Amino acid sequence: MSQHDSTDGPGGGVLIVDFGAQYCQLIARRVRELGVYSRITVPERAMFTLQHMRPAAVILSGGPRSVYEHDAPALDPAILRQGVPVLGICYGLQWLAQHTGGEVTPAQSGAEYGRTQLEVVDAEGLLAGVRDGGIVWMSHGDKVARLGPGFVVLAKSAPCPFAVVADRARGFYGMQFHPEVAHTEDGARMLANFVLGVARCRADWNPGNIVDAKVAAVRDLVGEHGEVVLGLSGGVDSSVAAVLIHRAIGARLHCVFVDNGLLRAGEREGVEALFRDHYHMDLEVVDASERFLGELRGVADPEQKRKVIGRIFVEVFRDKARQKRGARFLGQGTLYPDVIESVAAHGGATSTIKSHHNVGGLPADLDMTLVEPLRDLFKDEVRAIGRQLGLPSALVDRQPFPGPGLAVRCLGEVTRDKLAPLRAADRIVREEIEQRGLHRNLWQYFAVHVPQKSVGVKGDARVYEDVCVLRLVSSQDAMTADWELLPVDVLKRIGSRILNEVKGYSRVCLDISSKPPATIEWE
Repeated sequence: MSQHDSTDGPGGGVLIVDFGAQYCQLIARRVRELGVYSRITVPERAMFTLQHMRPAAVILSGGPRSVYEHDAPALDPAILRQGVPVLGICYGLQWLAQHTGGEVTPAQSGAEYGRTQLEVVDAEGLLAGVRDGGIVWMSHGDKVARLGPGFVVLAKSAPCPFAVVADRARGFYGMQFHPEVAHTEDGARMLANFVLGVARCRADWNPGNIVDAKVAAVRDLVGEHGEVVLGLSGGVDSSVAAVLIHRAIGARLHCVFVDNGLLRAGEREGVEALFRDHYHMDLEVVDASERFLGELRGVADPEQKRKVIGRIFVEVFRDKARQKRGARFLGQGTLYPDVIESVAAHGGATSTIKSHHNVGGLPADLDMTLVEPLRDLFKDEVRAIGRQLGLPSALVDRQPFPGPGLAVRCLGEVTRDKLAPLRAADRIVREEIEQRGLHRNLWQYFAVHVPQKSVGVKGDARVYEDVCVLRLVSSQDAMTADWELLPVDVLKRIGSRILNEVKGYSRVCLDISSKPPATIEWE
């Protein structure tokens, strides 16, 4: 099995120890963008993971705690005796200093938050090519008051004399700021200097290698006779998962498309045409809309919606699996951000944002083994794999559609009366944006149904109808997102069409919230 798909393997890549950092997943992404595999683990499992993964380097993330607190995250200091380079970021630097003879204290007047100018003292190695006076992103309330023996200062800032430090003989490096965020101007160069220069990692993480590794991993898991039932939504994630699994086990993959009554216009027909007619996969379409909408009746809480939908999906899959001889496996298109947002990251200290229908909704007594070949991948990596597999660009580059469908874009209780205008408005939004090619610069673009009555005038008569909200965002991986503004004439066209063609809305609004603090989906 590949080094990238198991704790076993020939070694390589970067192990990232997550101390509960807000930006830990960004570190993993930045390393992978360099063509190097990265993997996140929690402090308690770091030594176990290191011994099995045998990485070429270790990065210690930031975190919200103080290293001198009695219940601070516990990392075995033996990680410093493994003979691989170590880079500590923010809290990671403070932990490194504390365990190499240094001292960490509350910063008091020396605390730094936000943009800070970096004064480069030593531009060799780690800071090669990094501009003197460049901007870095600080976020720390503690400080390294004293370095241990062997360390030297590579850079400093006005309040922070130890902004970048190194013990080159032992391969220990530390940065008090966050190189992984976009606000740090030369952050990508610094990480490249460490990963590719100091640690000499192999840049072999690419779509071709990923595909081979994933196919091999699925074959190993399922075996020669196992069968997989996969819930196919027609979105990028489940589609790429389906093609990967199909490449691994062929006709032993049984795809089930569930029409839950929460789909966009044309969704069902598109899935049937592509996967049954083009890829010739075993595809069964199940119309379970009455069951889904029936069990969602009276449910207004977003988390409960997701769990109800997740439960019904699993029940449908399990029922279908019983009809397939040897189908003891449940395939899913779960991605890394799904896992990160649904549980504390890898058991760490980050908080739950929302449950995803294919993660938080799984029952405790699930009697099927999960097959999730994309679980450790970000969205852009999944798209790259889709292209490598030959999936059409119309599918690979389509906007993400949430597993719970329109249920999380229809606030409050989900009913057919709310879904009908929402589905029509969403079709208009997609048509107007895609016809002009504006979707290429957007991550997602959709309509949201807000059951808040608003007075309007239609045909010289007073109406009292609901609100339609436009959500237009740009993003790379859905971990963060910015709201976007379309040309005014396009917005006017969308608003006019919705109000004139869709019965049920008296007002169209634009959501100008970024993520964070908002999420991309409204529920």
